[in-house]
Amino acid sequence: MHTKAKPMPVEDLRQMQMIHLEMLLEVDRICRKRGIKYAIIGGTLLGAVRHKGFIPWDDDLDVAMLRSEYDRFCKACEEDLDTARFFLQTHENTPGYRWGYGKLRRVGTEFVREGQEHMDYPTGVWIDIFPKDSVPDSPLLRPLHNLACFAIRKILWSAVGRKNDPNAFVRLVYEALYRIPKKTVFSFYTWLVSHFDAKNTEAVRILTFPVPGHGSRGYFSRAWFEELIELEFERFRFPAPKDYHEYLTFCFGNYLELPPEEERKIHPCSSYKLIGIAREDLRQEPGGGWEQ
Repeated sequence: MHTKAKPMPVEDLRQMQMIHLEMLLEVDRICRKRGIKYAIIGGTLLGAVRHKGFIPWDDDLDVAMLRSEYDRFCKACEEDLDTARFFLQTHENTPGYRWGYGKLRRVGTEFVREGQEHMDYPTGVWIDIFPKDSVPDSPLLRPLHNLACFAIRKILWSAVGRKNDPNAFVRLVYEALYRIPKKTVFSFYTWLVSHFDAKNTEAVRILTFPVPGHGSRGYFSRAWFEELIELEFERFRFPAPKDYHEYLTFCFGNYLELPPEEERKIHPCSSYKLIGIAREDLRQEPGGGWEQ
């Protein structure tokens, strides 16, 4: 029987946000030491602008770097990361990990996304470290590039979709896609990265994520991740796009307006463990008061 995840108690959510902040401070420490340029993005940037900290119901934290900076960051973590508290997870250092971006995770924690209990890699509370890769300037090549990104994303997601998609036919399609070796998919992914990142294009994107649709661009501006300022976030200051208004409008539309309560969503999870807190079986019968 289908069930839905229960909401995380408010006090647990706030504790998880503080773990996210701890990890962001570690990213910031390493990047400032190495001169690596990064920016807070997405809901984290929105929280900085609208709330001067986390969106009250937000349960994740996102940072982004242009590909060259991302590669430098991953390399720097091999020497500089406080491995007593954190570990960096990528498809290159973690068998079974299928996402085209890194996650910094907190040692001693767990956070299992609903529907991903079967995924075979270490979990833990995380923040996403997104590389921003070049998109071809040619209007003829962009649709083909977007199609390639879509195909990579769906093949990688097949490990989840083949078990959890509500449509039986789609599950069969994902089952077929899952048979494509992970090594083959990432070989093509690596070629796509290297081929276009050799060109200093005006547009960038996360190759394995869909691009938000509130703007007319269709892709992110490279300048958003090159021209930075510092904004307050939870009483600290972190790098952010200088033109954050344009970025947030592109991503969210009228971003200063609070969404209706029913749209204030968090990621459904089946279990988690914070520092000193463990919650399991976070499920309820359909018809409960919380929608994912």
